[in-house]
Amino acid sequence: MPFLGDILIIIGLSAVVLYLCHRAGIPVVVGYLFTGIVAGPYGFRLVREIEAVRVLAELGIVALLFTIGLEFSFRNLLQLRRTALLGGSLQVILTFFIAAVAAQFFERPPGEAILIGFLTALSSTAIVMKLLQDRAEIDTPHGMSTLGILIFQDLIVVPMMLVLPLLGGIIQESPESILQLVAEEIGVIVLIVVGAKWLVPWALLRVTQTRSRELFLLAIIMIGLAVAWLTQAAGLSLALGAFMAGLVISESEYSHQALGNILPFRDVFTGFFFVSIGMLLDLRDLAVNPVEIAWMTLGIIAVKALAATGATLIVGLPLRTSLLVGLALCQIGEFSFILAEAGNKYAVFTGNGYQQFLAISVLTMMATPFIVRGAPHLAEALSRLPFSGRLKGERFHGSGLKAFRETDHLVIVGFGFNGRNLAQAARTMGIPYAVIEMNPDVVIAERAKGEPIFYGDATQEAVLQHVNIGRARSLAVVINDPAATRRITELARRLNARAYIIVRTRFIQEMGPLKELGANEVIPEEFETSVEIFSRLMATYMLPKDEIERFAGEIRAGGYEMLRSLSREATTCPGIETCLPDVEIRSIRVQDRSEAVGKSLAETQMRKKYGVTLLAVRRGSEITTIPDPNIRFEAQDLLFTVGQPDRIALVEELFRGPSRGTRGTARRAGSIEPAD
Repeated sequence: MPFLGDILIIIGLSAVVLYLCHRAGIPVVVGYLFTGIVAGPYGFRLVREIEAVRVLAELGIVALLFTIGLEFSFRNLLQLRRTALLGGSLQVILTFFIAAVAAQFFERPPGEAILIGFLTALSSTAIVMKLLQDRAEIDTPHGMSTLGILIFQDLIVVPMMLVLPLLGGIIQESPESILQLVAEEIGVIVLIVVGAKWLVPWALLRVTQTRSRELFLLAIIMIGLAVAWLTQAAGLSLALGAFMAGLVISESEYSHQALGNILPFRDVFTGFFFVSIGMLLDLRDLAVNPVEIAWMTLGIIAVKALAATGATLIVGLPLRTSLLVGLALCQIGEFSFILAEAGNKYAVFTGNGYQQFLAISVLTMMATPFIVRGAPHLAEALSRLPFSGRLKGERFHGSGLKAFRETDHLVIVGFGFNGRNLAQAARTMGIPYAVIEMNPDVVIAERAKGEPIFYGDATQEAVLQHVNIGRARSLAVVINDPAATRRITELARRLNARAYIIVRTRFIQEMGPLKELGANEVIPEEFETSVEIFSRLMATYMLPKDEIERFAGEIRAGGYEMLRSLSREATTCPGIETCLPDVEIRSIRVQDRSEAVGKSLAETQMRKKYGVTLLAVRRGSEITTIPDPNIRFEAQDLLFTVGQPDRIALVEELFRGPSRGTRGTARRAGSIEPAD
């Protein structure tokens, strides 16, 4: 089986290359691309079944975009409509126009110039989303904006494909067939929406009722592949279909279980996609014209970055966020290869234009991980330049808004889940506060509700000054952008040396740098969740509340070092029988003919004479804990006692009565009824 041998070669070679890349600090995506170059037809020709590898690569795209859709929702998608429609269309138009004009300047034929504009306008959904996902930046402002533009690019592939035959002088599509295609696309989208609302939740409920993990996994895979196939059959991109399939399941309560089942498949198949891209690079073409290809690669990266940055600036995002979006979208996309193959088929390319395109595309993809890694530093440096306040985000949504004049107030940066909770708590306690948010739609909606919320980039000094940071008592930074968080912390500390700054971060390694920049308190999600879970678990083991709080305080005060290298002697016990093996909790029923009926607790001398302590008395539906010594026993009272087993046995005789009755049955802690 040659195909099995090819798979073994790819996996083995990938493991070696990725290990070397890890030691050298090179991103994983570059390692996969390099593996494809080495194993591909233009390298050492280790792999022969190239088409089979491409099939696995398509599964990789489906798995990657499917998992991203699972972590998203239709509500998040609706929030991207402005960025996707306006920002996406502007990015495609600007990039297309600049690239087409440049191609004409270098004397390319009109048809080829238009095709080059199409190819340049598209970016790699798979690479960008993989990088953002690995960096936990999908739900940041620049991550959401990047996703919105990528969604629009996937949609615009369809009309581009329809135009290609015209560029080659072949009229292949009639107006009727185009209308039919549009109708099919609309029908698929409607079907997906209906499925997300009613069909998928109903089907998954029936599947989960069987309690079969195998059936659940098959159902998830079937839904993902079916939706992706439907969208591709309707003329839309495979990646868009996979993303929509994830959205469908994300609306159900089974999304987290589905995500856990799919993640292992995603990582494996996504690797095949990047390897297949690397196989396209012909090193011989690169060796013939290395300088020309290098300049063209740099030119395309610059053009795409500038066009995407300009588009997001026009949408209304601050300069720093726009730069991060532009730098993330600076590569040629995987769906450009599909357009390029069609252009080659219709003879739109002239000379060696097709091979040059392949070489440039792969090089831009290989450069992307390094660009994304350095993007925050570059954006930070550029945002410090003396641009106008409008470009830098030093503006606030709505005209005529006055600066925030409260003093001794709380400033909240970010109005996501945590920001909303903080604002609600401050409002309830009567604490004055101001919110800074970068999503203009959220600002409009919340300001209409009366929230003291302002639009702007908190990494800019003027934005913090607008909310009177110099007179604020405290600042809470609850955004998902590590670089922006560091910049805000440093800037706020410089503007207000006395403010109490508390910062939320996802990763423990951010704690040191943030405290050095001036944060009073850094809350890492990685360990704070563990502290909360462990605190609640300790409460179930009957540990005193003050000890639990002291233990949690020790963890936090020590910078969570206790959780990183836990070597603490246990002070808890799983149950009273473990910590106090000679002591037992037992319930005793007071029988009707017992001589103790009518007597008080003091008169029975239970503690003094027998050494047994009465914890509680249940009389009917009422329970009396730590009973008063003067309490008098009644028939059918249920007594909860603690003491040594042999001593409790003597007390049982006291409450049983002269004749043989029903003996109370020993119960461990937590029992409420004896066995009568």
